[in-house]
Amino acid sequence: MSTSMTPQITNPAALDGDGLGCHSGEKQLLAAAQSAGKSATLEQYAKDYPKGPHDQPQSMCPAFGSLRVGLRMRRTATVLSGSACCVYGLTFTSHFYGARRTVGYVPFNSESLVTGKLFEDIRESVYKLADPAAYDAIVIINLCVPTASGVPLQLLPKEINGVRIIGIDVPGFGVPTHAEAKDVLAGAMLKYARNEAEQGPVQAPRAGRGDKPTVTLLGEIFPADPITIGMMLEPMGLAAGPVVPTREWRELYAALDCVAVAALHPFYTASCREFDAAGRTIVGSAPVGHNGTEAWLQAIGNAANVGQEKIDAAKNRMLPAIKGALSKMPVKGRITLSGYEGSELLVARLLVESGADLRYVGTACPRTPWSDVDRQWLEAAGVHVQYRASLEQDLAAMREFKPDLAIGTTPIVQAAKEQTIPALYFTNLISARPLMGPAGAGSLAAVVNTALHNKGRFETMREFFAGVGEGYAAGVWEDTPHDRPEFREQYKRQIVKLQKKGNAEAMI
Repeated sequence: MSTSMTPQITNPAALDGDGLGCHSGEKQLLAAAQSAGKSATLEQYAKDYPKGPHDQPQSMCPAFGSLRVGLRMRRTATVLSGSACCVYGLTFTSHFYGARRTVGYVPFNSESLVTGKLFEDIRESVYKLADPAAYDAIVIINLCVPTASGVPLQLLPKEINGVRIIGIDVPGFGVPTHAEAKDVLAGAMLKYARNEAEQGPVQAPRAGRGDKPTVTLLGEIFPADPITIGMMLEPMGLAAGPVVPTREWRELYAALDCVAVAALHPFYTASCREFDAAGRTIVGSAPVGHNGTEAWLQAIGNAANVGQEKIDAAKNRMLPAIKGALSKMPVKGRITLSGYEGSELLVARLLVESGADLRYVGTACPRTPWSDVDRQWLEAAGVHVQYRASLEQDLAAMREFKPDLAIGTTPIVQAAKEQTIPALYFTNLISARPLMGPAGAGSLAAVVNTALHNKGRFETMREFFAGVGEGYAAGVWEDTPHDRPEFREQYKRQIVKLQKKGNAEAMI
């Protein structure tokens, strides 16, 4: 492409603040992106992923969700376009969570961004990567600064040498959580695959097509859960279909070719839009616990036009075993629960059915139609459900309800243990376990009951370490530090003075 054809719609305002714009502020970046031609994308994100009632939950960079989806797919290259510091952090996090694939990166500076050379560099990198022997698809992800500057990934070819090109914007100021960023890429891929399927024959799944109608499972779940769900569906003459986000491009076609979609995680708004466009019925909630499984099997059976006798057969096969697992390992204790994975309400239902005194469940994800069944059930059980929960709300719930066990994010776990309250990190210790069927009931109860019995250990540790220092005195010192609040007041006055001076200069 000649220099004269280079897109000249980048926005130099995105660079204001620190040279590369990372810390220019959400409002400034949002305004820059809108003026740079990204209004339609941002408006769709605002509809799909509403933020309220407050601004945005505190969690990792949202783009990690899209990056994770791309890196877990076979024959898929993933390329980031963003500030070097952001790319470093995202790459580190992806490998920390087990990614074993290269993360592509197209670097830039102020000149290449403003002149449009960055788009040229991205286009060149895509052409170099587009080897059909190695890849089915290449995913390019714009981070905050390229999005705010209007780098037009939509102008990239849709296909090069038979390799699909998927360009998406995943700015932190437009997508609230990394969970929803999974949906940004999953939805974009489903849309591409749906258009391909509408135009003619497509690849069959790697294992071939089965002889039973399938139910697509929407949401990342524990690897054993699809097997359990398949056992639940078998008496109804159904089979468990692919899990979306998928692990391979050809699975997208199989996911679309289903009789119903089980929205196990309810925040996949863009993906649900594609399934709806394909004429598929979407069912919320999941088969967790006795009541949850019974209601879910009935809803799936109805959606797939299965006769009631087969639905009852599926219930009779699974419900007694689930009831037995729940009664064998009851949970006794008061619990608060919070997380940002999207499965928080499902875990909450399972805890309540296990006998726990659950008072609060907070999720960083938004309220959607596919979580209403779980919300209504929990509220009827006396549980406060908080969508878009902030760290402050989660901490306030822990202080108010004084739980015997706090399940939550890293800062919640830290705050709980400081108060000698046993705590479990939701992502690594709860979300990474089976939840469905008898196995889910038994697995969750085992880890929760073990943690509930740790109160004495925390009290012993607190007594042992009492007096070693907190706050300003924390750490290892030769001499005990002395608090100097007058220094803090002095610095505070200086900062306020500088702010006033800056505001006055801005008005000139």
